[in-house]
Amino acid sequence: MLKNLIEAWRLPFVGASALPFIFGSVVNREKFNFPGFIFGLVAVIATHISANLINDYADSRSGADWQDKNSYKFFGGSKLIQQNIFSERFYLKSAVFFAVISAFSVLLLSLSLKSYFVVFAYCIVIVLSWFYSVSPIKLSYRRVGEAAIFLLFGPVLVMGGYFIQTRIFPDLKSFLLSIPFGFFTTAILFANEVPDFTEDHNVGKNNWVSLIGADKSFLFYCLLVGLGFLAILINVFAAFLSPWACLTLILIIPACSAAKIIKNYYDSKFKLIQSSKLTISIQTFVSICLIAVTLLG
Repeated sequence: MLKNLIEAWRLPFVGASALPFIFGSVVNREKFNFPGFIFGLVAVIATHISANLINDYADSRSGADWQDKNSYKFFGGSKLIQQNIFSERFYLKSAVFFAVISAFSVLLLSLSLKSYFVVFAYCIVIVLSWFYSVSPIKLSYRRVGEAAIFLLFGPVLVMGGYFIQTRIFPDLKSFLLSIPFGFFTTAILFANEVPDFTEDHNVGKNNWVSLIGADKSFLFYCLLVGLGFLAILINVFAAFLSPWACLTLILIIPACSAAKIIKNYYDSKFKLIQSSKLTISIQTFVSICLIAVTLLG
């Protein structure tokens, strides 16, 4: 049962949201607000899990996840609804449950900071998170889902963590520092969209892969990852990051491997599992490295 819950919540992937938030929180540590950090982190993780659950619910309702009932772990949904392990109703109720947890954490954060801004910001975040998949907006069906992911996993998380510690918003430094996270996490989404291209097309789910076709999708993947590394260099030149952040450039090697897999095996789901793994690893190690150089700098 626990294993199924972990798969339904996609718990191993919450690092994609937790790490950028942690990074934003440690950029300025003169007076570290530990309670605010904890409230914020709980809200981030709970919102991410809620979004994962509602995404599976919506893709089941649309029929996208029913065309291929095999589980690939990294893309195509958890498939637990299709395997009759959990119902759509379970996913919907669980998504609401985690949304309530995140809302309660944000309320505590608001009281801690004596600021209503975080409540306003949270309302925008939860709406984007849910309507990424849910009708009638369905951002992921209208070629704007990638932009929403860039915003949510880049500027929102990093600038949110920074705001909790500094009470400064908007801020150019925290915005520029958020850009690498936005690009690398969007690259994860894009890599996961390639194997789902046919199923998504059949249900009218239009994303960036559909703009150029799966056979040329490696070009867009290279662009996203390349812009992520370029953003790191820009932050180094702006003195927002230590020169040690350039060590992340070694991850261009696995990025090239992932791009090669997408180019040569764009129509093989089992081969594309490896490109998804590599892209997740790149985002994770970049995040950990940037946190480390910030703490040690």
